Amino acid sequence: MERSIVHCDLDTFFVSVERLQNSKLMGMPVLIGGNSDRGVVASCSYEARKFGVHSAMPMRLALRMCPEAIVVRGDHDLYSHYSGIVTQIIEEDTPIVEKASIDEHYLHIPGMLTPFRRC
Repeated sequence: MERSIVHCDLDTFFVSVERLQNSKLMGMPVLIGGNSDRGVVASCSYEARKFGVHSAMPMRLALRMCPEAIVVRGDHDLYSHYSGIVTQIIEEDTPIVEKASIDEHYLHIPGMLTPFRRC
């Protein structure tokens, strides 16, 4: 049997969860992470990325590049909750799932490609 693995990385996952909690963040440049001098961007919205901001960047630099950004401290428990919901949805139709991180999964999908090949 052919081995088929899909890597599923939920881009801007933390931002999406924050937007579920606060719809005022929709369409805004959002930075998730610490706001201290040593703070780092854990995630950022596409609106912030337009200014060159990316994850793992020092927050101080990100705010210089995108001064109108809204900084959200982040909530690991909340992200874990939504990650569990996503994992549950994926596991409903995927034979083997390996959760690599809070927002990444590897899906082993042998036999599932046949229906998609007809598309």
